[in-house]
Amino acid sequence: MVHVEPSMTAAAAPTAAAAAESTDVLVVGAGPVGLTAAAELRRQGVDCRLIDRLPARLPFAKAVGIQPRTLEVWDRMGLVRAALDAAVPMRGQLTYVNGQAQEPIELALPPEVPYGFAALPQYETERILEEFLGRFGTGIERGSELLSFRQDAGGVTSRVVTATGAEREIRSRFLVGCDGAHSVVRKGLGLGFEGGAFPEEYMLADVRVDWDLPAGYGVRAMHRGADGAVDDLLVAIPLPGPGRYRVSMLVPPELSLARRAEAAGSDAGSGAGTGSPGGDGVAHGLEGGRTPTLAHVQPVLDRLSPQPTTASDLRWSSVFRISHRLVERYGEGRAFVAGDAAHIHPPTGAQGMNTGIQDAYNLAWKLALAVEGAAHPRLLASYDAERHPVGVEVVGRTVRHAAEGVQGDPTPPEELLLREAQLLVGYPDSPIVRPAAPGPSADGAARPGPGERAPDCGGLLGAIAAYPLRLYDLLRDRGHLLLLYGDSPDAVWIDELAAVAAKFSGDRMAALVVLAEHAPAGAPRLPSYRDARGEFARGYRVAQPTAFVLRPDGYLGARLRPPDAGQLTAHLAQLFHS
Repeated sequence: MVHVEPSMTAAAAPTAAAAAESTDVLVVGAGPVGLTAAAELRRQGVDCRLIDRLPARLPFAKAVGIQPRTLEVWDRMGLVRAALDAAVPMRGQLTYVNGQAQEPIELALPPEVPYGFAALPQYETERILEEFLGRFGTGIERGSELLSFRQDAGGVTSRVVTATGAEREIRSRFLVGCDGAHSVVRKGLGLGFEGGAFPEEYMLADVRVDWDLPAGYGVRAMHRGADGAVDDLLVAIPLPGPGRYRVSMLVPPELSLARRAEAAGSDAGSGAGTGSPGGDGVAHGLEGGRTPTLAHVQPVLDRLSPQPTTASDLRWSSVFRISHRLVERYGEGRAFVAGDAAHIHPPTGAQGMNTGIQDAYNLAWKLALAVEGAAHPRLLASYDAERHPVGVEVVGRTVRHAAEGVQGDPTPPEELLLREAQLLVGYPDSPIVRPAAPGPSADGAARPGPGERAPDCGGLLGAIAAYPLRLYDLLRDRGHLLLLYGDSPDAVWIDELAAVAAKFSGDRMAALVVLAEHAPAGAPRLPSYRDARGEFARGYRVAQPTAFVLRPDGYLGARLRPPDAGQLTAHLAQLFHS
C-alpha cells in the first residue's frame, strides 16, 4: 500500500458512498498531457477513464508553443490535421535590447522534417484532443477529484469525490497522474520533487495589438540596466486571429504578491491560487486573486514595444510564478506521473507541455501491452529509464536559457534548433533498446540508431497509388512495425523476419517493405514501397538489407544489419511477454 499523507485525504464528508467501479487505467488530469495519455490508450484499445476536478475547460492561452516533434506525434495518432487547421506558424523571433534590434532568430528546419513550429493556445489544444478522444466513446469526467489512492499487487484503488460531493472508489490496474505541479498522485507516491522558485513574478495577457511586425514572429524585448541585468521584459507570442498575441511581462508592484506580503509583514508564499504553494511549497503557474488589466499591459508596451502600439480586446490575463523542479522518479509500482506532475521549469523555448505530451505518449504504448498481459515484466520500468533523463536535460536547459538567454547557449545553432524542436530526444541507453550491431554502414555511421527518432522521408511509391507517399503516411495510426529494407521484394529473409515478428509479438507487429530505388520487379508478399528517389536510403543510411523495429512512439527499437532472425527474437523478448 502506498502511504498517503493525511492532508491529502482530508475532504468534506461524502454525501453518498458507491461500490467500487473498475477500469484498466485511471488518468487524473485532463490537460494536454492527460488527454494525450487517455487518447493514446483508447486508440490502442485500452479501457480508461479520465477525471478532472475542473467543471469546464479553462479559456486560458497558457502553453502556446507546439514543437515539430509534437506534431509528428499527433500525425502518428491521426489528429494532426485538426491542429494544423487551428494553429498559426511560428517562423522566428525578433529580439530587441534597450530598443536596439538584434539578429533575428529564424526557425528554419531541414527539408526532411515534415512539420515546422506552431502556436496554438492551450484551450484549443485541449479542445482538439478532447474531440479526438471522443471518437473512442470516452469523455472527461469533470468535477471529479482524486482524494487518495492505495496500491496492491493487483491494481490501484482510488478515492474520488464528484462535483455533487458523492464519494466513489475506482479500481484500476494502473494510475497515471497528469495532475500538474501540485499532483496528488506524486504526493501519494511520496516522491521527492526537488528544485526551487524564481523570485520574479510575471503577468500574462491575451490581447490584440496594432503593430505591423512580420506575421509569425514572436517578440522578445528587454531593457538591461547599468549592471547588465534585465529589469524590464516583454515577450509576445502570436496567436490565431488578426493581431492577437499572448504577452508576458514582469508584474507591476501593485500586483506583486511578494510586495503585498512585505507590506503586510506576512509570508509571501501563503497566497491561494494554482501557482501558489498551496501547502506543498511549489510556487508555479497561474496565481489567483490578481488580474492584470489593459492599464497594466499598456505601459509595458509603451516602454518596450519596437513600434508604437495599443493593446485592446483583452480576453484573459493572470499573474504567474515559475519554479524548476524534477521528480526523483516517474513512477512507483502501478502508478506513474507525467507532465507538470513530474517536471516544472521556465517556459523558455515552449518545452514544458510538449515534453509532457511525449511523456504520456511514451507511457501509453507500454501500459497498453501491460494491460493485455503481453508486456515483458521490465517494460514499464523503461518509462522512468527513458523519460527521467529527458526531464533532467529539459529542466537544466530551460533554467540556463532563462538566466542567460538562448543566444548565450554555446551549442551550434543548427543543433540547438533541432533540440528546441525536440527532434533530438532519444533513448540510446534504454534497457529496451537493442544496441546497434557493429559494422560499417553506407556512409560509415549507422544513424539513425536504436533509441533515436525514426525520421521521415518522401518519394515512396506503391503498386496501386499513383502518387508518392511519405514514410509518415505509412506509419500513421499504426503500432509496432517491422520495417524491412532490401533490394529484392521476394527475398527469403523478408518472409523469415516477418514471421518471427508476428510470432514473438503475438501478431501485434506488422511488417512493411521498402525496396531499393533500383530493385528488380517481383511479387512481394508484404506491403511494399519503392524508394523511388532514394530518400529512405539516404535518410536511414542504408545500402544493404537492413531490418528496423519501429516502436509505437516513433523511435527505433533495433537496427539489424544483416537482418538476423536471432537478433530480432532477442530484441522482441525485451518487449513482449513470452
